[in-house]
Amino acid sequence: MSQEIIRLVEKPYLKTELPGFHIGDTVDVLCRIVEGEKERVQSFNGIVIARAGRGFNESFTVRRIVHEEGVERKFLLHSPNVVDIRVRRRGKSRRAKLFFLRGRLGKARKLRELRIHHKKPAETELASAAV
Repeated sequence: MSQEIIRLVEKPYLKTELPGFHIGDTVDVLCRIVEGEKERVQSFNGIVIARAGRGFNESFTVRRIVHEEGVERKFLLHSPNVVDIRVRRRGKSRRAKLFFLRGRLGKARKLRELRIHHKKPAETELASAAV
């Protein structure tokens, strides 16, 4: 009973269109920042090393290197301050959490790129069948 009430309260605050990103992907997170009376959108780009939670409490951690220093930032997926999440590169990962990247330096820090092969459009298949 209480779970249903919680779901009903959280439902209006959930985002309807969520970006499809996974652990190991390199993403740009556009987040809203308020400085005094001004508001701007700042980009934070890095590798997604963890996802946690469910529903309204779902969060993800993004890690990047700035001046040879590791910087990690956690974002709430359904937060109104997260404007957009853009996937720049797909990474191939066999783990749910990539905390081992914290101890890596240089090229050892890179993940293998996941290559996605798209099917041919239907038009080219019909043209080749007619010949």
